[in-house]
Amino acid sequence: MLALVLVAAGCGRCGFQPDPGVKVVVPAMPTTLDWSYSDPTSWANYPVMLATQRGLTTLAPDHSVQPGLAERWERSRTATGQEVYTFHLRQDVRWSDGVTPLTAQDFVTGWHRALQGRERGEMADLVGADEVLALQEQGAPPEQLKAALARTGVEALDPHTLRVTLARPRNYFLARLANVYLFFPTPSAVLAGRSEEEVRDYFDRPRDGHPLALGPFRVESWDRAGERVRLVHNPHSAFQPPLGPGERPAPVLTLMKSEIGPALYARGRVDFVFVDSAVALQGRRPEDLQREPLLSTYFLAFNTERPPLNRPEVRRAIARAIDRDALMKGLLPAARPSHVLLPPELPGAATPEEAERLPHFAPEQARAELAGVPGLDRPLRLVYRAGDSFVPEVAIAERLAAQLAAVGVKVTLDVRSDFSAEVARRTAEGPRAYDFYLRRLGADYAHPNTFFTLFERSGLHQTGWETQKGGEPMDRFEKLLDEADAEPDEARSRALYGQAQAVLLDEMAVIAPLYHPDRYFRTRASLHGVDVDPFNFLSLRELRLSRTPAEVH
Repeated sequence: MLALVLVAAGCGRCGFQPDPGVKVVVPAMPTTLDWSYSDPTSWANYPVMLATQRGLTTLAPDHSVQPGLAERWERSRTATGQEVYTFHLRQDVRWSDGVTPLTAQDFVTGWHRALQGRERGEMADLVGADEVLALQEQGAPPEQLKAALARTGVEALDPHTLRVTLARPRNYFLARLANVYLFFPTPSAVLAGRSEEEVRDYFDRPRDGHPLALGPFRVESWDRAGERVRLVHNPHSAFQPPLGPGERPAPVLTLMKSEIGPALYARGRVDFVFVDSAVALQGRRPEDLQREPLLSTYFLAFNTERPPLNRPEVRRAIARAIDRDALMKGLLPAARPSHVLLPPELPGAATPEEAERLPHFAPEQARAELAGVPGLDRPLRLVYRAGDSFVPEVAIAERLAAQLAAVGVKVTLDVRSDFSAEVARRTAEGPRAYDFYLRRLGADYAHPNTFFTLFERSGLHQTGWETQKGGEPMDRFEKLLDEADAEPDEARSRALYGQAQAVLLDEMAVIAPLYHPDRYFRTRASLHGVDVDPFNFLSLRELRLSRTPAEVH
């Protein structure tokens, strides 16, 4: 009742203020506006970064790589096996002051800063990056670090030509440039001569038209206490939204965090809100409800070190016991049940023939394979994350337990607010304490590589499968990925990724995919082009408004 009173009163802390322009409720405020230095919780920064900046490449609706800030590029290999990209920049691009041109040095400056930032490991593919990262770990003096940075594989050949050298071929690189904002340029001419403290202040205290932007918006203000970021239209951007008849750019856009976003939307106080309650999605569907299929997979993971799940044949049988269609039926307005890791929309996804060979619903076979398995006389513990989500985790967990009970596997449910810690926790005997856990994996870029890195030896999969059979399957899995990442032929690369997926899902049955999630949101009819992209980030690049009657006449 108090919350509703506050909404009606329009007070500041309840999430509504009489600001002009479009208001969008986001799940979290950015942690920084410095896209090169970044932050480990970078997902919260993406809506602002993607609205205000651009990368060398961009993605088409079919997820193919297209020109962005680079109008074209050449790709070659050196005699020592390094991969070289020569990017030719668009010459019509200006920063948001309308005067400062985009130059190749903007990428050199930005990438050098990213190599020293809080997510510097993301730059590890560059030649010389390993030396820079090692020197920082050692606490090397600034002069030594500066010299190492100058040797890394990012060079401005002239104002409009950028040469990038990778330590080894990586066919996902162009896709990463489109989406991972650490690779975006910075206005080097403006930052020149500033100390690191002054540079950070430049980004995180917006004023006087700065920080400069390349996208259709720039940041005008960031109210940390009020949890608001105010964006304004950048008329100097070379990437204006495509205006249809009767449409205009949005002059002002406010991103705001509010715990009562749906109530604000219902009262007409905001213009966009995510629907992040799976329970709410089961009620009457509003006419303005929209859905975005994500490049994402929700899966059941097995503790491969703890009996009886330490046997791959047991894990495969459990994967065959799951009826994904029944699991998802009626839980969401639409659902995409799946037994494969890579979403079908992803370039390089499994063919129908490859998918058919992976473990899928076969209840009689599962029942026969599980009959008499030692260790299944005890209940197996399924851990999942507490809290409301657009993934109906509670219902999925309950239905999974019922389906597995039908083939003789008893399951107890354990919902955890400390999910990550619990999944990592080990027993006194050594193995992790859980038996199963549920988790969503989302793509960071449109390439199969992004779905496999979690399950590599250094990934945070917490399944223990790197210890199985002396580590040989993991070694073979990583070798397949390395070969696939380096393979220039798309068909051969896709086949190698398919083999890696088969090792993970079939031979070793480390996880059992369940479905590919979607994101739901509501938006006003007067807004066009506001969307959620396939990576689960708010997309504002094509936002425009219907003209008012006064503007039409």
